[in-house]
Amino acid sequence: MEGKGIVIKSSREIELMREAGRVVAQVLERLKKEVAPGRKTGELDLIAAEEIARRGARASFLGYRDYPAHICTSVNNEVVHGIPGGRVLQEGDIISLDVGAILEGFQGDAAITVGVGKVSEQAGRLLGVTQGALETAIRHCRRGQRLGDVSFAIQKYVEERGFSVVREYSGHGIGRELHEEPQIPNFGLPGQGPLLRRGMTLALEPMVNAGGWRTRLDTNGWTVLTDDGGLSAHFEHTVAITDGDAEVLTVL
Repeated sequence: MEGKGIVIKSSREIELMREAGRVVAQVLERLKKEVAPGRKTGELDLIAAEEIARRGARASFLGYRDYPAHICTSVNNEVVHGIPGGRVLQEGDIISLDVGAILEGFQGDAAITVGVGKVSEQAGRLLGVTQGALETAIRHCRRGQRLGDVSFAIQKYVEERGFSVVREYSGHGIGRELHEEPQIPNFGLPGQGPLLRRGMTLALEPMVNAGGWRTRLDTNGWTVLTDDGGLSAHFEHTVAITDGDAEVLTVL
């Protein structure tokens, strides 16, 4: 994780991030419709590339630390950073679609996990809990709270429902850089960490496993896998801290 220091954004900068976030949301909406049995993950990457370019933006991920694709497509036991390619989606798979876009120098970053056709009961519960964890995190992102309050809320929500949060990867600050400070773990203690202040922009991203929390890195040097082979899901939004509820920037 690269840190550039915690940056408080001006209203104009947040407006530009809102525009970048809208591009991300539009691309995710298109990709969600394209997920189906028989679809190759590489085809989803090409669709995303076309959609991002059509909106006058650039893909945040392509070339970032030499990452070779426009988006991340993480299937089943792949937690994050799955590289699109020749993998064919099968009925019952789940796939995380992670999209980043740069527009006028500012970044948007969001992810969803969707089922491919009909999924198992466990997979369906995992998707629901992970999305719920993200919603919980957003509710706790209020001016005057500590970052640890957000991390603790995610962990508590997930573990009370019988799943585990990934501990080796985290959310992050975002703005002109894809990864800025602070890091945002999905576990922690309340009352700890930086104070949330108006104008901070954060990428919240619960990563939730059906089994244990430990992960391992695939031989491709990018894709993070669950250590026990269990399913994993990932939801993410970019948000801005305001004087009231956090504003979600990666929405239509």
